Amino acid sequence: MNELPGELRRLADGSRELAAELRGLALAVDADPHDTAPLRASPALELLRVIGTPRPFRAHPVPAWAEPYGDSRLARVVANVELARGDAGALNACAAPSLAGFTVDALGDADQQKAFYEEVANERPWTFFGMTEPDHGSDATAMRTRLDPDPEGGFRLHGAKRYVANAARGTIGVVWARTGPTPLSLRAVVLRRPAPGFTGAPLETLGLRGACLGEMAFDGVPVPPDAILGRHLPASRRGLWGANRAFGVVRLQIAAQALGSAFALRDAVRALRPGWAGHAPVSARLAAARELLYDLAAASDARPDDRRPPSLAKLHTAALAVEVGRWAEAALPPGSLVEHPLLEKWCRDVCAFEFMDGTSSILRLAIAPEATPQRAPHGAPHQERT
Repeated sequence: MNELPGELRRLADGSRELAAELRGLALAVDADPHDTAPLRASPALELLRVIGTPRPFRAHPVPAWAEPYGDSRLARVVANVELARGDAGALNACAAPSLAGFTVDALGDADQQKAFYEEVANERPWTFFGMTEPDHGSDATAMRTRLDPDPEGGFRLHGAKRYVANAARGTIGVVWARTGPTPLSLRAVVLRRPAPGFTGAPLETLGLRGACLGEMAFDGVPVPPDAILGRHLPASRRGLWGANRAFGVVRLQIAAQALGSAFALRDAVRALRPGWAGHAPVSARLAAARELLYDLAAASDARPDDRRPPSLAKLHTAALAVEVGRWAEAALPPGSLVEHPLLEKWCRDVCAFEFMDGTSSILRLAIAPEATPQRAPHGAPHQERT
């Protein structure tokens, strides 16, 4: 991309200013991610919550520079690179619609979108998105969470999810389940809490602790018919098509946050070693990665159902962020991580991006599905691909 248009340059500048406040929250969020008081009191997080909501449902006006945030995937990427340069952990602590919102955007009808976003705007809840399961990971074809008909009307949800952001504190979100044995039976439902049979608990984590990962259990949770997303869509678009649409947006955001965290590490090294030219190769790689990320986001805007651009973006920047973290540790004197707790925190945080919304193995399958190893028929000799 030769140059960002003016409105996106202004979005980047405004996001850079917000990043300073996020950095001020970083260590407190890392120390106690479940303390919501500083999060509720933060003007920066409140603004991010509002601009993360589609324009028709925003609770109040936002500054002109922030208006374009939700208009394109490229705009979200531009902003998230700069915001994560402040602190990705604090950014992930924001009570925004997030992945649940992207799913409602893709699969919800007009009434469902209105109900979801009005609650988000008025109640300011943390949201959750349940796909990954304790025994089957993120393999949607092996999902065991069930949505069973209730003889008294509606449905009952049974199962469990793990590694869910805001699992313990979220009060509205989306959970995936199956209504039958086929891939077309996978459905997303909007859940609210408290609800009978619905429990959640936090998990202890080392990186990006602001996301408050946890696990959820569903023991006959009542689900009304109007909570099931995609009822107005063809059968082929009621399930994983919507999930892939949502993952396309969020993977680009995660890629941007990984890159922003890498920039923060580079910036810290430069500040601690003024005048040192040894950062130049890393700085050049980061600048190139940003241009690649912008190009992939623009390609994803043009082809929103193509899973390859978001997958390529996250695959590249998640690995690069870990590499920059190791470089930062080696570039500074012994004891630097102890003396500079933000630096130590960021070296932990960058390891988390690999596991968020698709590991590298899953992303490679999305990029090149034809390279998937083929299983030989039972009893036949294994033959390697050439």
